[in-house]
Amino acid sequence: MPKNSKAVKRELDDDVTESVKDLLSNEDACDDSFKKSSLIVNNHEGEGKECDVEEGGSDGEEEERPAWNSKLQYILAQVGFSVGLGNVWRFPYLCQKNGGGAYLVPYLILLILIGIPLFFLELAVGQRIRRGSIGVWNYISPRLGGIGFASCVVCFFVALYYNVIISWSLFYFSQSFQQPLPWHECPLVKNKTSPYVVPECEKSSATTYYWYREALDISNSISEGGGLNWKMTVCLLVAWSMVCLAMIKGIQSSGKVMYFSSLFPYGSIDGIRHMFTPKLEIMLEAKVWREAATQVFFALGLGFGGVIAFSSYNKRDNNCHFDAVLVSFINFFTSVLATLVVFAVLGFKANIMNSKCVALNTNKIVALLGNGIEESLIPHHINLTQVSQVSAEDYHQMIDIIRGVKEDEYRQLGLESCSIEDELNKAVQGTGLAFIAFTEAMTHFPASPFWSVMFFLMLVNLGLGSMFGTIEGILTPLIDTFKVRKEFLTVGCCVLAFSIGLLFVQRSGNYFVAMFDDYSATLPLLIVVILENVAIAWFYGIDKFFEDLKDMLGFTPYRFYYYMWKFITPILLMVLLCSSFIQLIMTPPSYSAWIQEEAKEKNLHFPPWGIVVCISLVVMAIMPVPVVFGLRYFNIIDENTSGLSTVSYKKGRIIKESARPGEDDDASLIQGKSPSEAPSPMPGNSIYRKQSGSGGPDADTAPNGRYGIGYLMADMPDMPESDL
Repeated sequence: MPKNSKAVKRELDDDVTESVKDLLSNEDACDDSFKKSSLIVNNHEGEGKECDVEEGGSDGEEEERPAWNSKLQYILAQVGFSVGLGNVWRFPYLCQKNGGGAYLVPYLILLILIGIPLFFLELAVGQRIRRGSIGVWNYISPRLGGIGFASCVVCFFVALYYNVIISWSLFYFSQSFQQPLPWHECPLVKNKTSPYVVPECEKSSATTYYWYREALDISNSISEGGGLNWKMTVCLLVAWSMVCLAMIKGIQSSGKVMYFSSLFPYGSIDGIRHMFTPKLEIMLEAKVWREAATQVFFALGLGFGGVIAFSSYNKRDNNCHFDAVLVSFINFFTSVLATLVVFAVLGFKANIMNSKCVALNTNKIVALLGNGIEESLIPHHINLTQVSQVSAEDYHQMIDIIRGVKEDEYRQLGLESCSIEDELNKAVQGTGLAFIAFTEAMTHFPASPFWSVMFFLMLVNLGLGSMFGTIEGILTPLIDTFKVRKEFLTVGCCVLAFSIGLLFVQRSGNYFVAMFDDYSATLPLLIVVILENVAIAWFYGIDKFFEDLKDMLGFTPYRFYYYMWKFITPILLMVLLCSSFIQLIMTPPSYSAWIQEEAKEKNLHFPPWGIVVCISLVVMAIMPVPVVFGLRYFNIIDENTSGLSTVSYKKGRIIKESARPGEDDDASLIQGKSPSEAPSPMPGNSIYRKQSGSGGPDADTAPNGRYGIGYLMADMPDMPESDL
């Protein structure tokens, strides 16, 4: 074919660099259309499966874009990402704190109003545009390209401390192969006269002491660094090595090795009864709804970019609406299941603690007989000579009588009420639940090392599933944008994260974990998701997005989503953002410190430099949004040729599997024209445009798989296009 100004037959392995705007625009000028596309006409009869193929050179080797091997693998990846440690220790705590079973009502309502619509939105844009978060929002509007970078920054911050929690679980897992468990009882200090219990442990408990002193060797405040904890440093290295090896090998999903789904029969009925005894009056408090909305928001991993990254490897006609509803409710029911297990374990622990309390206070009563308590006050059927035989009912009967008679002196007797309800109402969350309350309960189980191994193995797997999605939310957009090899970027990212993560394994590291958990993600992610929603509903256009969904899914989504995306969800998110700001302003930054001498937790305010770090985390996470907007708005970075939006790709073409092998491709190359100028194909012809950025229908693989760049169909009316 002769070379001219309109069309040219080029070598198929030429490297071409074009801006995102060039790649995505369908308004190609006639004179330079050869720079952007060539049309391939396939005259064969019948419908064949369309696929993306890249001919990499004379050797004819084909490279495929990473794609899911099956729908099950993809669903497990999304479930693994969304179901994490928060389902085990955050949701049960909120349920316990906010009215038991009554908390499920606002949670379910907000899941339908906020969670599912936003989850569906992220799945749809990722599947439609087939890029990571940076490419997706650059595509919607280059001025909003900072949304993707903000997601990457937040993902990195979260990955830094999230893997530290996995390293803690690995440490406890490695220590669980002992009988008895090392946190079973307080250690003894041997001296020349007689051994004695470590004072710090005696003042607290065996499991509390083991967590703070043996595992963390924690300092008294965030200002006391104390040097590295070598045991946790090794565990952190192992955790990052596991993540790095998994991501290098292309593992994008982590099926759960094990779910801790058994309900323990020992005393569990008290905990479950406590859970399902709703306190309906609490539902009227605004704080309950705010905490439910926040939990919905983070439970599904919205705004992190992991959801978009995973869905970008889907076929274009995948039913992402079904996926959104399925994964959301799997997440919800997993949270409920985890809550049942947690309340069952806490119920068992409450019974054990209550029995100890009854025995201890019965001994006090025996000691006070004749010296403050008359023997006539003790019911005749209660035998105090055998303290172990005194039941909780007997004890409560005794103290009711004593309280009635000794009303003025009762407080001085020092007798406790020993109530299971009081024990269950002690709300525990996070590390306190996993590494103190659960470990204490497991010491009373038969075959306790087995249950400990199972529990911490579950925590490791839950954490790794979420970590894979978080790291994918960093790698995929960067690979799509900057064209680096996945292997190099993965290793570099993990090495950098481990190096920064040493901050969290020094003696004061637990306080930095709390700081990052409270301030690095909440506000930035809220702002990111609000901008995502507004970008689709108002910048791109909700009507155009619905047309895209209809073309992609084969049916029009429920009108419910139209009103959610355009009005209800943004308003609810803005209310949540404002309430979070108000709470942040009203409560000065603080953390819970463990004071070794007193053997108890104490709430301390961050020092001035700590407050600066807290503010810096929020600012750094959200800064890419205004920076990119400003650079684009004032044309400091040209939207057509900027380095941030430039994508390199190898030249390729879309073919049909039904095409006869060996057919001369020269006959299929015609002059490239814009869609408005190109002649309509004859019936039976299929016209495709070769273009980077996405895949056509059923295109689950794409050329240049190392970098994750797909190809778009030329049937441009069904391709979403940026208004900016």
